[in-house]
Amino acid sequence: MLRLLDEGERIILPSEFIPAAERYGQMGAIDRWVISACLDAIGTHQASQPATYAINVSGQSLGEAEFLDFVVARLKETGVPPAALCFEVTETAAIADIAHARRFIATLKALGCHFALDDFGSGLSSFGYLQTLPVDYLKIDGRFIKDMVDNPIDRAMVESIHRIGHVMGLKTIAEWVENTATLDILKTMGVDYAQGFGIARPRPFDGR
Repeated sequence: MLRLLDEGERIILPSEFIPAAERYGQMGAIDRWVISACLDAIGTHQASQPATYAINVSGQSLGEAEFLDFVVARLKETGVPPAALCFEVTETAAIADIAHARRFIATLKALGCHFALDDFGSGLSSFGYLQTLPVDYLKIDGRFIKDMVDNPIDRAMVESIHRIGHVMGLKTIAEWVENTATLDILKTMGVDYAQGFGIARPRPFDGR
């Protein structure tokens, strides 16, 4: 959901700047800024309006020991309850360096943070790796969601991921939910949460 503003106050979407940031090794700096900004905003409003806040972590940051130390330090500095945070890591980033991913997740879960495995289903070995990652939520890859009303194969994939997630005691989240018809099917399946333009449009974040 991250956006940038250019010199003319035009909104720059993540699809325009994230690939460049990844190519030039700048995702760590972006992740640090996002986490600091979020924690500062959450710390201001958390007492009056408790909620769970989801924060994405890039693959570049996931493998840095210094980044994990930074997150732990910022949590202590701001006093934000760790249980209020849910860090999202993509499946591809997690399996690229499974040892670092497990350490990152285990350390922050021990403090009380939650974790979601994002874009689940995009990898060929998804279910095998899932058993090795102690996450709390599965975010079903939106590519299976967007056409599931008319595509029975996509619908079967979504239902399979959801069922296995529940067998493992995980909550499931559907991405890219764009309309009521899709949402109704997900409700019938028993998927726990949904996100997408059919639920709400992105809006500025101030911690409330």
